[in-house]
Amino acid sequence: MGEDWIVLDIFVIGGGINGVSVARDAVGRGFSVGLAEMNDLASGTSSAATKLIHGGLRYLEHYEFRLVHEALAEREILWAAAPHIIWPLRFVLPHHKGLRPAFVLRTGLAMYDYMGGRKLLPPTKTLDLTRDITGKPLKPGYRLGFEYSDCWVNDARFVVLNARDAAEKGAKIHVRTKVTEARREDGAWTLKLAGENGEETVRARMIVNAAGPWVDQVINGVVGNNGKHNVRLVQGSHIVVKKLYDHDRCYIFQNGDGRIIFAIPYENDFTLIGTTDRDYEGDPKDVKISAEETRYLLEAASEYFAKPVTQDDIVWSYSGVRPLFDDGASAAQEATRDYVLKTNGDAATGAIINVFGGKLTTSRRLAESVLEKIEDVLGKRGAPWTKTSTLPGGDFGPMSFEPEVRRLCMDYPALHPDLMKRLMRLYGTRARKLLGDARTVADLGQHFGADLYEREVDYLVAEEWARTAQDVLWRRTKLGLRMEPGGVARLEAYLASRV
Repeated sequence: MGEDWIVLDIFVIGGGINGVSVARDAVGRGFSVGLAEMNDLASGTSSAATKLIHGGLRYLEHYEFRLVHEALAEREILWAAAPHIIWPLRFVLPHHKGLRPAFVLRTGLAMYDYMGGRKLLPPTKTLDLTRDITGKPLKPGYRLGFEYSDCWVNDARFVVLNARDAAEKGAKIHVRTKVTEARREDGAWTLKLAGENGEETVRARMIVNAAGPWVDQVINGVVGNNGKHNVRLVQGSHIVVKKLYDHDRCYIFQNGDGRIIFAIPYENDFTLIGTTDRDYEGDPKDVKISAEETRYLLEAASEYFAKPVTQDDIVWSYSGVRPLFDDGASAAQEATRDYVLKTNGDAATGAIINVFGGKLTTSRRLAESVLEKIEDVLGKRGAPWTKTSTLPGGDFGPMSFEPEVRRLCMDYPALHPDLMKRLMRLYGTRARKLLGDARTVADLGQHFGADLYEREVDYLVAEEWARTAQDVLWRRTKLGLRMEPGGVARLEAYLASRV
């Protein structure tokens, strides 16, 4: 890749969900593709989401009908593509007197049910919260509720598996590699990279700028266009608290300010609460939850739950910056969540496509839209293909997760069923590649804590670009929630010894 006589068709800047989805789709159609991510895959916005594959119920209020329709249609497509990391959830929306009337909620959910080609996901139903189990954790005043379907996604793994598939199809994926400069020369781009392999020069006929919150920095700094400001940065923060209730349903709560928050069962023993929505002016790499946001989420949840949610309940928090296209909306929650694509240049001079906005849910469709623009410049190659494809490890039916777990347990009878289920949730059928010939716990190698062993770490380094303990514990897995400091130190020492 560093040999500058090789001219790639496409070079993607950014290893979040948009960048890896474009790389995967493009290489699958026969284009030669390179990608550089300046940090770890999914280390920015893509691992700081509410982790939903959803239509965006509240976007209906802002008349984002195209976005909602596209997102709803994607739910079952993505679930079928990756049933190990994506699965259905049921959401309970309690009616709050004084906020949106019940008939408005019913109408919105009726639209939600029928806009998106739902086949496997169950429809909306009305709940009597005084009798249904989902009313038990709530304050007694909540009597009427509505239950509807959306899906959960392990967001960082969604990114990594798209990158893994792209790499197996021939894309060159470079992590911890920054594009420092890109200049048009002789009808193509010359890009300078600085990263794990030192300094390299790459030539490409097109650039896709999918740098997320840094997309304007790429336009104005790396490419040197000195263009206008395009992106509105909106901060979204979440808190993870001790488990608030025992059933498996999620909640969507309305707030007096017109916003909504979710409360979602998380990693078996916790509840995830979020998100906030406020403009962000700083460097995206420095984003962190504020005391004001923490207070907002605690107060919003405590408005509904019978037992107040307090600061002492928080076990972890995270924050990200959504790079929304700046459409001039007055409030952060009103800015469009739809994606916007802008092309500059042509085949003769070297073209660049700048990607603004986007969501986990619409990433596959965004990639198809980017490929249409790429083909306008470079010509057509293969046909669209991702709609009926599976991601690595997802080659089983969307309703077949539990049978797959049982099959894995039978193949490795000496290993604990809880470990087998966790590995199936992360790696799907590739759990067998990870486990290999292991037959006993001793075969898994050094134990770092929780149920993390050397063999899994080796797999993550070899197959999924993991380099640091942070990569392993917070993006490839969520074992950081359970790991003791001594285990983290052992893991860091082990990773350092592999370099």
